[in-house]
Order: sequence, then C-alpha cells, then structure tokens
Amino acid sequence: MNPKANQPPGASGERPDEVREEALRLREFLASRGLRMTRERAAILETVLATHDHFDVENLHLQLRSQARPVSRATIYRTLNLLVQTGLVDRARFGTDAFLYEQMHGREHHDHMVCNGCGQVIEFVSSEIERLQDAACDEHDFLPQSHRLTIFGLCSACIGQESARSRRGS
Repeated sequence: MNPKANQPPGASGERPDEVREEALRLREFLASRGLRMTRERAAILETVLATHDHFDVENLHLQLRSQARPVSRATIYRTLNLLVQTGLVDRARFGTDAFLYEQMHGREHHDHMVCNGCGQVIEFVSSEIERLQDAACDEHDFLPQSHRLTIFGLCSACIGQESARSRRGS
C-alpha cells in the first residue's frame, strides 16, 4: 500500500470534502439496501480513499490495524464488495487467485500491464486503444458498457534480470 495511506484523510492529497462526498455516496447506497454506515465501514472507506496504489485485503487489514482501527477481514471483504458496487472501488485479478483493489475517486479510466516476473502493476492510458475499441464496437453494432485491458509480460527490471541470466548461462 502507499505510504501516504498512513496519513489522516486530506493529508495524502484528497480533500476532506471529497471524503465527505464519497462517504455520503456510500451512506445513500447502504440506506437504499437497508444497511447503515458503521464505524468500521467509515474507517475502511477513509483508508481506501487515502490509498492510491493497488491493494489486497491483507494489506488493507494491516493498514487498518496500524491505525489502531481493528476491523475483521470478513467486514473488509463485505465492505469492499459494497464499495465495488457503488463504483468507488474497482476489483481485478492480475494473474493470481487474489483480487487487487483500487480506489476510483476522481480517476480516469485506465488499463494495466502486469509483470509476470515481479508482479508489478503498471497503469497506463492510451487514447489509441480507446479509439480502436470504439471502432470495433461500432463495426459490430455493439454498445459497450465497460471494459478492462490487462497486458501480461515482463517489466524492464525483470527483462534485465532475464538478460543477465541468459548471459551467465551462455
């Protein structure tokens, strides 16, 4: 997780009014389902909004504990599912069994490259890829609602390690 996540809301770049706006969005979503905003859900939301990297449940659990905000893993899983439903958080698998999450507040659509060597996740935006996807949908008279592009390969550091191993082995 991002070290900025250790800071209180607002200290890592998001403004307190943005945290309140997203908390209101979650509160309304919960109320529409007969649920309520608990202290635990609020703590999870604040921590997630202060996190600007991909994270898993275990990292979030440890982050909350380090903030003296103990929340069970079960509550984290349930709350993350609710945050995904509201669109405040996105969830993806990048070649592993575990989901990774990322907060989506104020972020534009982006795609990912995942290193098969070290697991690094690189975000990127490509207007050309977006244009090609739109053209493909138009060609097939298809109305897109969402999409996700993930490219798997090797990052520059892992390519360098592979090259070094090859040179030693030859």
